[in-house]
Amino acid sequence: MSATGQGRGRDRRIVLWRHGQTAWNLERRFQGSTDIELTEAGVGQARRAARLLASLRPDAIIASDLKRAAVTARHLSAITGHDVTLDPALRETYAGVWQGLTHDEIVARYGEEYTAWKRGEPVRRGGGELETEVADRAAPVVLEHADKLPDGGALVVVSHGGTIRTTIGRLLGLEAHHWESLGGLSNCCWSVLGEGARGWRLLEHNAGTLPEPVLGDDD
Repeated sequence: MSATGQGRGRDRRIVLWRHGQTAWNLERRFQGSTDIELTEAGVGQARRAARLLASLRPDAIIASDLKRAAVTARHLSAITGHDVTLDPALRETYAGVWQGLTHDEIVARYGEEYTAWKRGEPVRRGGGELETEVADRAAPVVLEHADKLPDGGALVVVSHGGTIRTTIGRLLGLEAHHWESLGGLSNCCWSVLGEGARGWRLLEHNAGTLPEPVLGDDD
């Protein structure tokens, strides 16, 4: 399947689910590819969200191999019976020297770099990956697994806020400097892409409840 969503069949869905809470999330500390565990609250978030997402009857589950995503995914696996396919291509953005720093420390030490990134410029935060490079590694994996879905099927992708945002941007065909406009995801919330006549489109973003059908002129 291409990034425009053209391929055999229609009406497939991709659910991009962010991992549960970690201690570094609470501290506003940049995690990147650092392998941080879920907090007890994060485990509870994963259990609750898994019960909701299981009702969507996903056909497959893939996840980043970092613990916070892999453990989140296992709670959905336990309910659905589907194995989780772990893939390092779904890891969070590697951000070099930014990793482990708090938001305030990053702004204080790397203010110009941070401001340029927020403006949508291509920035190797902390000497790490560009957002387009994250999309280059993550989006093809998501599309490869989506292409295996039956018509009307659903894929759950358990990953990280930055990686999910860049993947959504790539699948929607947005230019990279617009990806930031998608906004972030709260811990254990998700976004849903649906396959329509003109490709993938965003149906839900930063959701924590099950989607309601769209009724009206824009369905």
